[in-house]
Amino acid sequence: MSRPGIRQVAARAGVAVGTVSAYLNHPDRVSAERARRIAEAIDELGFVPSSAGRQLRLGVSSLIGYLSPDVSNPHFSEIAQEVEYRAERLGMTVFFAHSHGDREREDAYLEAFEQRQVRGILVSSFQPIEARLAAMRDRGTPSVLVGRRARDELQPSVSIDDVSGGRQAGEHLIANGCRRLAFVGGPLPVQQVADRLEGVRSAAAAASVDAPEVIEVAERSIAVGRAVGAALAARSAAERPDGVFAANDVLALGLLQALVAGGVAVPGEVALVGYDDNEFAEASLIPLTSVRARHDDFGAAAVDLLFESIEHGASPRADGTAAQRVYEPELIVRESSRRAH
Repeated sequence: MSRPGIRQVAARAGVAVGTVSAYLNHPDRVSAERARRIAEAIDELGFVPSSAGRQLRLGVSSLIGYLSPDVSNPHFSEIAQEVEYRAERLGMTVFFAHSHGDREREDAYLEAFEQRQVRGILVSSFQPIEARLAAMRDRGTPSVLVGRRARDELQPSVSIDDVSGGRQAGEHLIANGCRRLAFVGGPLPVQQVADRLEGVRSAAAAASVDAPEVIEVAERSIAVGRAVGAALAARSAAERPDGVFAANDVLALGLLQALVAGGVAVPGEVALVGYDDNEFAEASLIPLTSVRARHDDFGAAAVDLLFESIEHGASPRADGTAAQRVYEPELIVRESSRRAH
């Protein structure tokens, strides 16, 4: 059975095809009585307007794209939810895509967004991507880099001061008596990971504590955290770090599970700090101390910044540079790092 079209709606409502078109695109131009009849006909027939056709007629898309690297990480899921809510309030629909950290998937999705002529794109990426976004901007598709500060002064971004976050984590562990620090994260070329490591290193240097042991991992997952935690639990107490800072909460929760399963007291023998403060950090059996790397309006700010770029072009500010909003993180202290000393 074929889908009903605009002509069937017009016939059912007893109006001209042009009146149905006006109702769909300019409802203020249609009388209340005709609007009622058209709405009833649409409901009865199950008519679905074509957004592609509307875009061709009006020359404006009502879609924005959001590309995320890791749908399994609650941090990105929370941001995506905020993006969706804010976009809805602005009358926009969000196309969500997940690259899983794969560069080829990332490029394919960005190309698909452009082909569908979205109004703009929000991008969270662990890859070097600013040259790709600049090329898209030159072709008329603005974007906002979400989660890390852009190096290109023409690229809008919403990010966290990850160096500050790493410093806060290191200072907290040191203040709680830890002297053998370790940082678990990777890949190290990822800007956010490198910044968090820089922060904890600066805290150690300022306190005249040995530089943290760096345990680089290929991915930041619970399974990898468990593997690292098991390896640390297998060490002697003298060789084991007494303070561990993980690059995200997912890693930290895996570490916590393996350390406890291996008979290591947390925080008595090993104090542990994560990053992101996702929804599972506080709910853990031993509540996880974490750096809260996102404010309540983080996702909304990314959408608002994208709309500034859409309305004013790639360089909305008077000085010719793009807006780059940086949030200050906050350490949330819980049981996993509270040591008696």
